[in-house]
This record gives sequence, C-alpha cells and structure tokens, in this order.
Amino acid sequence: MTAIKTAMKAKDQTALTALRAVKSAILLAKTESGASEELTEEQELKILQKQVKQRKDSAAIFLEQGREDLATPELEEAKIISQFLPEAMSEEDIEKVVVSTIEKIGANGMKDMGKVMGIISKQLAGKADGKTISTIVKAKLL
Repeated sequence: MTAIKTAMKAKDQTALTALRAVKSAILLAKTESGASEELTEEQELKILQKQVKQRKDSAAIFLEQGREDLATPELEEAKIISQFLPEAMSEEDIEKVVVSTIEKIGANGMKDMGKVMGIISKQLAGKADGKTISTIVKAKLL
C-alpha cells in the first residue's frame, strides 16, 4: 500500500499499474482461499513470481512480433514487481544445491528428475526460477 501511495504521488503510471495488479492478485488469492485468512509469505512470493513471469512472457511475445512499444512497459512493470521479491540465487549457488541434493538422495539418470526437482523446488522456493533449476538438474543427471 505504501508503494502504491508513493507511485500515486509521483504520478508514476507504470509503477501504479504494476502494483495495483499485484494487490488485485493477492486479494483474489485471499478470497479464493475462503475466509479472510492472511496469505503465508510463501504464497505471496508465488503470486509475485507469477506476476513477474507473466510480464516477461508478454514482453517476449511482443518483442517477437516487433512491438517494442508494448514490450517496454511490460518489462518495466516486471522490474518494479521484482523489487518485492528476495534476491535471486546465482546459478553457481543453485548448482551447489542441485549437486548436494542429487548426492544425498542417490539420484542417477533422468528417471529421478521428478524426485530431485520436487525437493529442490521446495527448498529454493522464491529464491530461484524453476526453469533455471530444471536446466541445471537436467545437465547434472545426464
């Protein structure tokens, strides 16, 4: 709410649009869960990640179609929303977690990818992108 007020005072329409979309998604998630329960931090992080991913995907489609005028606001909104996410882990840090998890559970081959991804996804929720994790896991299991 504080960020929305700041964006309103600064007349920053891009930030205002992005923040209102996040607020709307959070309120929608609260109402879907039934009573007026508060969302856990993990649930809120998932919502924020989803919002960022949607904007990046939209921007990629716009750029693919040569519509940079539409892609630029999407990327700016993704950047604004990303400020509320914890700092992402580097690929080297993710790789260390992947290697240690593979060794711990004794995974070998692609047949164990689902098991490894399940453990790592829970462990790195909000800290790493699922696509990055998947790419590293595939490389290590081959």
